[in-house]
Amino acid sequence: MYGGWGWPRYVPVSERQAKAQKAIARMTKKGRKIFPVTIEGRTLAKTFWGKAWCDHLESIRDYENRLPRGRAYLRNGFVVHLNIDQGRIEAFVQGSSLYKVKIDIKTLAPNKWAFIRENCSGQIDSTIELLQGRFSSGVMKIIADRKNGLFPSPKEIKLDCSCPDWANMCKHVAAVLYGVGNRLDNEPELLFKLRKVDHIELINKAGLKTPASRPAKSRIIKDSDLSEIFGIDITTNAKRKTRLPK
Repeated sequence: MYGGWGWPRYVPVSERQAKAQKAIARMTKKGRKIFPVTIEGRTLAKTFWGKAWCDHLESIRDYENRLPRGRAYLRNGFVVHLNIDQGRIEAFVQGSSLYKVKIDIKTLAPNKWAFIRENCSGQIDSTIELLQGRFSSGVMKIIADRKNGLFPSPKEIKLDCSCPDWANMCKHVAAVLYGVGNRLDNEPELLFKLRKVDHIELINKAGLKTPASRPAKSRIIKDSDLSEIFGIDITTNAKRKTRLPK
């Protein structure tokens, strides 16, 4: 049933939530693997990787006014399925109807990955440290650098939703983008899969260094430091030179 101007009628939150649960049950019954996004509490992302993803998206000027529309959708459980694969995010979001969202992400350029590997080598001691975000501020700045880091730039992101909203980023797409941040809380390795790089290479690279060449102790970054990282250029210090990719 449609209202004025051809838009679907307003559907209350409780009705959408019921529809979302039915959609999950229906797709599961058909044998499809479903990965819904469930938010506990009000916080969308809690770990370094999840927060860094969300902070990066919010730093993109074209997104900042549209992203907030998706927060409520995510918190209300409307992202009934979200799957992350190489170069693509696919999801179903319950709105007035069930909409399909596709987000294409360009895989990481080889020179950028080489830059990250080279400048992080010797500074990450284990896969656990990497996936838990327990590394030095220098490593974090390299990974989160807007131009040469691991997160995609606006020109590397292509958004698509089956809903009738004319906007490039509708609330369904915004909900999915925030949902990725939540998913990275528990599966940070999915970010490397999305950019089609192997996170183990950072550890292997680190293993080539002798213990004496590693920092005496890695500092765990506080949440308050995250906002300072984005927009800061990588600098050269006395101990280590960071070379930008050509």
